[in-house]
This record gives sequence, structure tokens and C-alpha cells, in this order.
Amino acid sequence: MSTESPAAPATPGTHKMTGKQRKAIVAGTIGNTVEWVDWALYSIFAKIIADEFFPSGNGAVALLSTLAVFAVGFVMRPVGAAVLGVYADRHGRKKGMTLTVGLMAGAAFVIALTPSYQTIGVLSPLVLLLARLVQGFSAGGEFGSSSAFLVESAAVGRRAFAGSWQQVSVAGGVLIASLLGTITTSALSDAALHAWGWRLAFVVGGLLGLVGLWLRVSVEDTQSFTRAQGEGRTRSNPLRAMFVEHPGAALRVAGITVAGTLTYYIWVNYLPTYANLTTGIPLSKALLSQTLCLIVFVVLLPFVGLLSDRLGRKPTMAVFAGGFTLLAWPLLHLLGGSFLSLFLVQLVGMLLILGYSANCAVIMAEQFPAEIRATGIALPYALAVALFGGTAPYLTTWMHESGHSDLLWLYVAGASLISFLVYVTMPETKNKEFH
Repeated sequence: MSTESPAAPATPGTHKMTGKQRKAIVAGTIGNTVEWVDWALYSIFAKIIADEFFPSGNGAVALLSTLAVFAVGFVMRPVGAAVLGVYADRHGRKKGMTLTVGLMAGAAFVIALTPSYQTIGVLSPLVLLLARLVQGFSAGGEFGSSSAFLVESAAVGRRAFAGSWQQVSVAGGVLIASLLGTITTSALSDAALHAWGWRLAFVVGGLLGLVGLWLRVSVEDTQSFTRAQGEGRTRSNPLRAMFVEHPGAALRVAGITVAGTLTYYIWVNYLPTYANLTTGIPLSKALLSQTLCLIVFVVLLPFVGLLSDRLGRKPTMAVFAGGFTLLAWPLLHLLGGSFLSLFLVQLVGMLLILGYSANCAVIMAEQFPAEIRATGIALPYALAVALFGGTAPYLTTWMHESGHSDLLWLYVAGASLISFLVYVTMPETKNKEFH
């Protein structure tokens, strides 16, 4: 166990990161990355999981059932956000993050080892459902704890830069999952992939989760939390304090999230499967396109965070939401069966999402004081994600199966317009006092 003191803010007026701050950000980022590998693998292997865990005979019904389990996992995210957010505000960011990564890794091992429907019948989808509920519970608490931890570990004037690493870690987890998907779908036969290849990917994800657990045990808590604890500012009921004392900030967090989570889950998580369904492009090529775009996305995220620290949260987020409001229709109508068309659509969308992903952790953290920060970030965010992110793959697949794929752009543009209005009317928090 490390004996170092908690990560502390730099001297006021400076923007340099101390060694302790860098260590805290690295540990927080890597731990979050490996947790999101486990979460993202499910959507990447959705079609194969449909074949393994549900009755054969109707591929579309099986896939919709698999995506319904995906969406139900999001129902637990607000529950996890409320329970684990309160836990992190009362007992520390470190303990909260350690618990979430342990739950996520354990559920990944369960999914990997659960026998197929052909072997144990209805127990198979039931175990799958329970594992996804645990992962949803874990993911619900993860965002609030890790966002608070990273932003509280930042140097003065570098809060967006530090917070952007939360989304670097999320995208990094999706990237690793995408690489696992690309390698297994390209290297294995269809029979081998269904028999054991996809399970091996989940085992790797679970093992990486244990690495994240080790990293989180070795890091100290933030000075913001320890100061609040030392001054007696921690609350016995952070959830009630959020609703009673900061209702406007909680609503603002939900509004900030609407377009970000919808576009993220369509473009970053589900577009390869959607393109495979609607255009017939091979899944291996679709995953390769996703992997290349994610590399660009991950590399650019911290730089957009630095841009936000210089220009402000409002302009960088407004570009994201305004861009999708205007470009949703042409982007989705350009989606074709060629690798180039999919790559360009994915790349433009991910470049726009940078404006949201680089800002979401910091702008949510800046809405609340330390004693309720993890809860204040986690619960409104999880509610918005459950409504708009968790249902996105199911709705897009349902639109395709019912012949309404041409209306998806309207859903994306409408959600983006809502968030755009929130962004341009909210107060700028770049220079807000932070404790």
C-alpha cells in the first residue's frame, strides 16, 4: 500500500502537474480503461451472444433480446450511481473506484463461463441478465467516482485536461475491446468464434479488470475529499443534499448528458453492428474502421481538454451539439457498404464528440462541492444515460427491422438540439472556485 500523501492541487496560479498528480491521473485512467473493456465487449459481440444465449430460429428476435439485456443493464446504472456515489462521498473516491472495478471484472468472468442456451436452457439468458445488472450497477457508480477523482487531482487551470482522461480511459477501454473483437473475428473461423473465441475475449477483459483493481488499491485519495472529511463537511445523506441544495445543477448534468450519451453509444459503441445490419459490410471491416477512428479519438481528447481550459466549457461543447444538429442527416445518409464511407462517417462523428467527451467530467464536477460531488455527478448522468444511451442500440436496430432507418437522424439531431440549448444557456465554469 502506498504511503504517499493524497494528490494535492498545485500552487495557485500555476498549471504544472506534480508527480503525485500525474501518478493519480495515470492510476485513475488505467483503472477506468480496463473496467470499460468489460462493459464494451458485450455490444461488440452482441450478434454472437444472441446466438449463444437465446433460442435459435429467428436471428432478429435473438439480437433484439440481446440488446434488450444491454438496455436493462442501463436500468441498474442509476441504482449504482445512487448507492456507489453516496459510498464514494462518504468513504472516499478510492474505496468507491475499488469496489466498482471488482464488480465489473467479476461479472465479465461470469459471462465468459456461462453455458449456452443449448446447454442449460433458460438459465443461460437469466445468468446473462444478472451479470449485466451487476455491470450496470458498477458502471453507474464508476463515472461519478472516477470523474471526481481525476478532476480533484488536477493542477490549477488544468481541470478539463485532467477530466478528459476519464473519457480517454472509456474510449481506451472500447478501443481495447474493439481490438479484441477485430482480432478474434479476423483470426478465427465462425465456428471457433462461437465456440470459444468470444468467451476468451471476456476472460481477457476480466483479467484486465484485476489489474485495474490492483492499481486502485495502490493510490491515495484526493485532497478535496480528505479536506472535506477533515473539516466535517461530509454528509450522512449526500443524495438528499443533492436534491435539496443543488437541484438546478443536477438537472444541468442530465441536460449536458443527453446528446453526448446518445451520439457516443451510436457512433463509438454500436455503429459497426448497425452498419453490418443495414449495409452488409463485414463485421471485421466495420470493427477495423471503429478501431482506427478510436485511435484518433483517444489521441485528440487531452488536447481538446487543454482547449477547453483555455477557451471555456461552453464554446467547445456547443460545437459538438451544434455540429450533430446540422450534420446528423448527411452523415447517416452517407453510410454505405464500403469501408471508406463507414470510416468517414465514424471519423466525423467522433471528431464532433470530442467536444462533449473532453468536457463532461470537468463540467459536471464543477457543479458541486466535494462533499456531494460523486453523487451529484453520478446519479443525474446515469439517469440520462439509461434513457438515451442504453436504449440507443435497441432503438436503432428496431428502426432498421421496422423499415424506419431513415428516421434515426431525426432522433440524433433532436437530442443534440436539446443539449445545445443547455450548453449555450448554462454558466461558464472554467474559472469557478473549486474545492
